[in-house]
Amino acid sequence: MAPQSLEEYVKSRGGKRVLRRILIANNGMAATKAIMSMRQWAFLELGDAKALEFIAMASKDDLEANAEFIRLADAFVEVPAGKNTNNYKNVELIVETAKKQKVDCVWPGWGHASEDPALPRTLAEAGIMFLGPTAPVMHALGDKIASTILAQSSKVPCIPWNGEGVTADIQADGSIPEEPFKRACLQSCEEARQCAARIGYPVVLKASEGGGGKGIRKCANDEELKTGWEQVTTEVAGSPVFMMQLCTGARHLEVQLVGDEHGQVVALIGRDCSTQRRFQKIFEEGPPTVAAKEDFREAEKAAQRLAMSVGYRGAGTVEYLYKPDSKGFYFLELNPRLQVEHPVTEGITGVNVPALQLQVGMGIPLERVPDIRRFYGLNPDESSKIDFLNDVYKYPNTHVIAARITAENPDDAFRPTSGKIERIRFQSTPNVWGYFSI
Repeated sequence: MAPQSLEEYVKSRGGKRVLRRILIANNGMAATKAIMSMRQWAFLELGDAKALEFIAMASKDDLEANAEFIRLADAFVEVPAGKNTNNYKNVELIVETAKKQKVDCVWPGWGHASEDPALPRTLAEAGIMFLGPTAPVMHALGDKIASTILAQSSKVPCIPWNGEGVTADIQADGSIPEEPFKRACLQSCEEARQCAARIGYPVVLKASEGGGGKGIRKCANDEELKTGWEQVTTEVAGSPVFMMQLCTGARHLEVQLVGDEHGQVVALIGRDCSTQRRFQKIFEEGPPTVAAKEDFREAEKAAQRLAMSVGYRGAGTVEYLYKPDSKGFYFLELNPRLQVEHPVTEGITGVNVPALQLQVGMGIPLERVPDIRRFYGLNPDESSKIDFLNDVYKYPNTHVIAARITAENPDDAFRPTSGKIERIRFQSTPNVWGYFSI
């Protein structure tokens, strides 16, 4: 097909709006990856790498470091230095910047304000597209208890937990009705002890608003449960707490989803993120090989059903625990954002995920996106329907592994280390590449 303008492309693909001017509400590797990916898409699909305009937010620290994402952007707006609540996590600042710069949309990335429902809600009020889920959906799925209730309601397998059997529908404001939500929360250490006796030790105590290794404790008996309760409720003060059975010998598998505003959800295979330390992923690889293809496909379908039930739009990831001995999948959570390990998915599917986020934001149906059609082995220029729940995609003949290198000393109990990096060079090829991020 001959090169098209952005307007022609959106119209020919059944889109609803043109998004040309994009605010990158993030920094570092996330911002760099977004700009590079979307520019690459514009060049390959439209024949014009400058068809899109990128506005970066730049703190004093990033400016002094001559950060690459600032150099890649068409323009930047200096924002206050210091902790991220001053800049990249400051919803009011992001929205005001978006208004002043007259952008069409905001790309949130991961971390910072990417999971704050106030951002999509406030942007919607200002008439600016958020490249992610709507505020009500983000609110519901961002809470681990609410998302597990919704998963149960969509017949997604869940590991034994204190809220077994509780079902509910998402409300217009993104909340779960108060009565079923309270039934799925632990109100005291004594209630937690009774629940542990029912589902059996070992168990995991979790704060629904926790993350990054905070607000989570493994407990093997009543004494550890008492200590764990105090630690979890202190680390994430005020957060609802729930308990799940510890799934020993399990693998951590996840399904990459993207939903559009037309009710469709595609599963872009998934990743195996089982190698972790302190609840942080160290290696990510795909496609998962520990589960049979047909078993993993059932996990994909369950994830799609959950996302479709709440009208999910944008990129998201459903995380599962998988027990190889029983071939059972158990829902953990749905992350309502793009994840740092998404290049693994890109490598095995050929789908440019940030560019897909942009096209979904433009209102283009998933079945009309060229990358998605190629993924299903279809002509990218045609418009035939795709049944994402039942049609079979082309299984990849590649395998991708991503590794995180952390500044810790394994010979000294993995204590964090510091020092000046004198030289770093990634000798990247099309198949092997690296990046540096703080």
